[in-house]
Amino acid sequence: MSASEVARSFSAALDGAESGETIVITRGGRRVAMLVPAPRANGKAVRDVLATWRGRLAVDDAFAAAVETADRSEPGLDEDPWRD
Repeated sequence: MSASEVARSFSAALDGAESGETIVITRGGRRVAMLVPAPRANGKAVRDVLATWRGRLAVDDAFAAAVETADRSEPGLDEDPWRD
């Protein structure tokens, strides 16, 4: 999309990024930026990393328990808390 197109339809560009699309923004026919989906934070990713290191890294029991419940404890961490 050109910078002008993005400016005119920014909401649509954000909708595309939210659904997983990467938007390349051009100016004068040259690539100048990319609008990409934001990474989603979740406890599963942390658990996967810890599982990779299991047996090779000492982990505090309290920390391990916190990681186990991270994705269940606060649903909606990627949501805007100020949105009405």
